[in-house]
Amino acid sequence: MRKHRFVNMDSAPANSAARRQLFRWSQDRLQNFLSRDYSECVPNVVPDLRYLQTNRSEPSITWIGHSTFLIQMCGLNIVTDPVWARRMALQKRLAPPGVELSDMPPVDVVLVSHSHYDHLHLASLRRLRGTKRLIVPAGLRHKMLDKGFPLVEELNWWEEVSLHGVKFTFVPAQHWTRRTLWDTNDSHWGGWVMESHAGPTVYFAGDSGYFRGFSEIGRRFGKIDVALMPIGAYEPEWFMAPQHISPEDALRAYRDVRADYFVPMHYGSFKLADDTPRDALERLEAERCRLNIAEDRIFMLHHGETMRFAIGNSVFR
Repeated sequence: MRKHRFVNMDSAPANSAARRQLFRWSQDRLQNFLSRDYSECVPNVVPDLRYLQTNRSEPSITWIGHSTFLIQMCGLNIVTDPVWARRMALQKRLAPPGVELSDMPPVDVVLVSHSHYDHLHLASLRRLRGTKRLIVPAGLRHKMLDKGFPLVEELNWWEEVSLHGVKFTFVPAQHWTRRTLWDTNDSHWGGWVMESHAGPTVYFAGDSGYFRGFSEIGRRFGKIDVALMPIGAYEPEWFMAPQHISPEDALRAYRDVRADYFVPMHYGSFKLADDTPRDALERLEAERCRLNIAEDRIFMLHHGETMRFAIGNSVFR
């Protein structure tokens, strides 16, 4: 019996690149690697641990690094794509996590966008304290149960679950997934929209190439307060575009989903492609200026920094 494989919304291939393309990129990367400047990394700030460990009423978003956030909403501590790993394959982390695992408050919910190693690090997940109810893409539940995590729920695109006043909806992305040679695309990929009556609506995009699904997300939800959007791992674009958006397309997607604030992520932690943190930020700023997007709409978090929400969902640091 043929194993079920998940596919993208559009015609973009939902798999790793063809062998010829992969070989071409590896050759280009080898030639250009030494010329890449990684000296300018995302700064770390001292996190407000007392606030994070005691807050049960105020909505907040804290960037740990890469695609890992601590989101506090309706008394829940929510972690996205848990990765505290000090290495990714042979590459050392460029900057330490913004909040160390030992300093994290007990975690109630873990949201996983897909099963790639830079978005799901099992050792990190095991070390997190708390109930750790996992909400994962369709096809991933049994794997997580087999790994010893008892509280797992899986969703397909547009399905939702509500917990303690927060509604979590799994929304489409354009990507693919694999953890071994034999499990390519046997679980899904996507983003998450978090809604509550007492706080902001937050969209966590996961990993994605640019696609029409961003407009559909904007149409269905009407108003999103904060979009956590990836801006890294896009070079070379002839190779990466189907699976990772560029900074320019990230701003395009931000407009598509009709969000108020844009928070960049998925850059500055690991060397996943040929772009550098400085490349990503310079291109993001140039496109912001070209599109005449107000500077205060782009919320540039440092590792360990917290974005807080006052009455009426207005933002303050």
